Amino acid sequence: MKKIFLVYGGKKIANANGDINKALFDVDVSFFTEDNGFEFKYTDINDAYNADEEVDNFLWADAIIYHFPIWWMGMPYPLKEYIDRVFTEGHRKGMYRSDGRKSDNPAINYGTGGLMHGKKYMVTTSWNAPETAFTLPGEFFQQRSVDDGVLFGFHRMNAFVALEPLQNMHFHDIEKNSSPEYIKQLLNNYKNHLSQLFSLVD
Repeated sequence: MKKIFLVYGGKKIANANGDINKALFDVDVSFFTEDNGFEFKYTDINDAYNADEEVDNFLWADAIIYHFPIWWMGMPYPLKEYIDRVFTEGHRKGMYRSDGRKSDNPAINYGTGGLMHGKKYMVTTSWNAPETAFTLPGEFFQQRSVDDGVLFGFHRMNAFVALEPLQNMHFHDIEKNSSPEYIKQLLNNYKNHLSQLFSLVD
C-alpha cells in the first residue's frame, strides 16, 4: 500500500478564497483511499500542529504532496513557517543529517546531507497569472517556468532532504479569467494526473 502525506497549504486572503485548493484536497480524499491501495494522512497548515509529529509524517510517507496558492511570488506565510519549523525539527531525526559538506573541503557537496532517499514529492500551485505570463516573449516571468522560476528554491528545499520530484501541476488564471467549466476541467485534469502518476510510483 502506498503511503501518501498531504501538506495542505490553502489559505484565504483578500478576494482569494482558497476554493481551488480545497477542491484539489477533495479530489485527493476521494482518490487516495484504502480501496485504491493507499494509506493517506494530511496536515492543514491552518490548524495547530506539532513539529515533531510532522517530521514523523514525512518519514512515514512514500510520497508527499503539497497544495498551495502563490502569494507575491512565493508560498503563503503560514506554510513557510510550517516548513521552517518542521524541516528544522527534522535535523538528525531522519530528514537530513547535515548540509552534506566535510570540514576538509567545505566548498563542495552542499545540500547532499538528506536522509529521505527513495521518497518522492509533488506540488500543485494555483495562480491568478495566466500560463502565457510564463511562456510568451516579453511577458512577466521572462519565459521561465513555474518550477525553474518562482519554485526553484522550493524544489531545492526538497532536494536538501533528498526527496525526489514527481511531475507537478500548476493551475493558472484562477481569479480573473475563470469559470465553473474551467475549474471543472482543471479538476478532471488533476484526477487524470493522479491516476497516471501514482500507477507508476512504487
